[in-house]
Amino acid sequence: MRVKRGFTRRHRHKKILKRAKGHQEMRHRAYHKANESVIKAGQHAYRGRRQKKRDFRSLWIARLSAAVRVRGVSYSRFVSGLKHHSITLDRQTLSELAMHEPEVFGKILESAMKK
Repeated sequence: MRVKRGFTRRHRHKKILKRAKGHQEMRHRAYHKANESVIKAGQHAYRGRRQKKRDFRSLWIARLSAAVRVRGVSYSRFVSGLKHHSITLDRQTLSELAMHEPEVFGKILESAMKK
């Protein structure tokens, strides 16, 4: 029995072409190229979601390093002091405090640097 795929194929193609909107040249016009482009874009997005976590962590560390250097302490000594005094704030929270609440961050730094 012959199966005509008019609706099914058109529906699948439209879905891919819609996702390829904004891509360059044939990548948004021709189904085959659009499909390749959409698959590759998905791979980049997947990798990017993991990369974003690394990027933000390095940003927080850079901010903390700058904030503690102003107060005459190195980042590694600061983190060591936090661990020694069992202060369990994460880097994201600490960098937000350093930016928006410098007085509170200064108190945390003092308590981490106690002998």
